[in-house]
Amino acid sequence: MSSYSDTGYFALLAIFGFFVFVVAVVFYVIGSWFLMKVFDKAGVQGRWRAWVPVYNLLVFAKLGDLSPWVMLIAIGAGALLSQIPVLGVVIGLLPLVAGALAAWRVGLKLQKDTPWVILYVLLSLVWLGINAFDKSRWNPAIAPAPWAGNGFFADRTVWQGIPVQPSAAAPAAGYQPPAGYQPPAGYQPPAGAQPPAYQPPAGYQPPAPPAYQPPAAPAQPPAAPPPAAAPAESPVAPPPAAAPAEPPATEPPAPQSPATEPPAPPAEGDQPRA
Repeated sequence: MSSYSDTGYFALLAIFGFFVFVVAVVFYVIGSWFLMKVFDKAGVQGRWRAWVPVYNLLVFAKLGDLSPWVMLIAIGAGALLSQIPVLGVVIGLLPLVAGALAAWRVGLKLQKDTPWVILYVLLSLVWLGINAFDKSRWNPAIAPAPWAGNGFFADRTVWQGIPVQPSAAAPAAGYQPPAGYQPPAGYQPPAGAQPPAYQPPAGYQPPAPPAYQPPAAPAQPPAAPPPAAAPAESPVAPPPAAAPAEPPATEPPAPQSPATEPPAPPAEGDQPRA
């Protein structure tokens, strides 16, 4: 009877372990995908870096101005010494503390205020998803980290394909970014930011200025052509046209006397008799 109970117990334990394994794999795949999007914003070359266990956390630490070796020591100590009674609980929290420091700096470069790090501590997957797909742009030109002057915590490593973070190595004024540094695409400097003062490299000698050459005299403008001579005689104006002559007035014809004259009155002696 006891053997049957032990078999059922181990079967349940195996099912539970398989379920935990599947959930861990799903969470790791989703987290690596979100981390890949954050790396793209930061200008990291090679998306494969987000899928390599442990190494992706070292890259995340570099982007957060934290030495990747500090992150590696914290992960190793948490994995090996967390079984120590009482002290092991504190040691087991070291990876979470190192990740929170890096997440705080990464969040500032993605326009997230300090309280956002609380979300990382409680729900790191949600924090990664928000920073992976929101409209924030990577901006490394922020104030240096409080540990930037500490040689143990500050990031001094240079890895090929991972942009150097100027704020991580700029504890002193006049810091110059390494040669060949290119800001990531879409980078916008913060309002009021001033570029660092330019310092020429050691041994640089500016070229001698060219010898002064007086400017050549301006060419004489061509002489203006003489004005055209006026004609000797002005053209004779045509005489004005004569007014049309009035037609001669025609007199009306004189009245003609009739061709037959009236008969002469009779003489006195020839008056008719009554």
